[in-house]
Amino acid sequence: MLRRVMTLAVALVLLIGLGGGSLFLPMPYLVAAPGTIVNTTGNLEGEPVIEVAGTDSYEHDEGSLSMVTVQYAGGPEHRLNFFTVLTSWLSSRDAVMPEELLFPADRTPEEVSERQSVQMNDSQTEATAAALNQLGRDFEAVPVVAEAIEGMPAEGEVEPEDIVLEVDGEAVPVQPRQDGDADFGSEAVVEMVGDREPGEPVTLLLERDGEEIEAEFETEEDDEGSAAVGVFIADDMDFPFDVDITVGQIGGPSAGMMFSLGIMDRLSEDNITGGADIAGSGTIDGKGEVGGVSGIPQKMVSAQNAGADYFFVASESCSQVARSAAQGELDVVAVDTLDDAVDALETIRDGDGGLPRCE
Repeated sequence: MLRRVMTLAVALVLLIGLGGGSLFLPMPYLVAAPGTIVNTTGNLEGEPVIEVAGTDSYEHDEGSLSMVTVQYAGGPEHRLNFFTVLTSWLSSRDAVMPEELLFPADRTPEEVSERQSVQMNDSQTEATAAALNQLGRDFEAVPVVAEAIEGMPAEGEVEPEDIVLEVDGEAVPVQPRQDGDADFGSEAVVEMVGDREPGEPVTLLLERDGEEIEAEFETEEDDEGSAAVGVFIADDMDFPFDVDITVGQIGGPSAGMMFSLGIMDRLSEDNITGGADIAGSGTIDGKGEVGGVSGIPQKMVSAQNAGADYFFVASESCSQVARSAAQGELDVVAVDTLDDAVDALETIRDGDGGLPRCE
């Protein structure tokens, strides 16, 4: 009997020990928490976040237009233990997610970091284009070949940095039209090539090292069922003045909308915020289309903590708003385009009229 009791006691001690030890085992999860908030019209570490050179620019003392980030903990090289993951899962401010959402198995952490840096740089360029487009300031988006797709008609016929001048004898528009949403630059090339049945030929006039080259291709059907020749096209933006954006080590594309508004404020003699403190998150393209992003619940908490009056969110992200601990504490404004955001700012300044909400 004594031996049986001792055996059970030892087993119980081992079970408790294993259970306790499991709390500290590394887990393949990430924890998303409220991150930093940066006023795009202010300074970061003593330097302007947005600096404009080569044209008149303005600084306004009242109000703010802030980008908001999510702070991630965990990852393949810094895995969290079960206790930390469980605590975060129970928190109303944090979110727990599988680490492969941010760190896919086929990419190293270094590749993920590099991609986020590229996305940040691209978002700043697109934000500048969108702001200038909104203000009616001229610029050019010159379409250049980034890469030819293996096995597609353009492979071996085009080279990186080739400029696409014409499609079937029609010049590619490189400036946005201020009277509508017509494509320009790389998007115009894709539209012009795709404006035919797959299999029909297309002729591109390219500029390579200062010389013009004409290339004819039989198109093929792409993944979306459109005619294509298999070329990735990028835009070489030619702005009439310099816009420099500095945000330290922050990466990703989600600050695009707030960058555009910050640039507009720098270029506007009048304060576009009307003195209100506004935060927000959403991607943007050169035509001013605002796209959804993740992490809205945590970003709203950061905005609330910083004392923001309003939070601008892409309509695509509206489904996340109700999950935030700051829901009901912030005045959330839903936008689809930069034009929507500008209209909302006007409503805020005037103090008259309703603002678009998440449905």
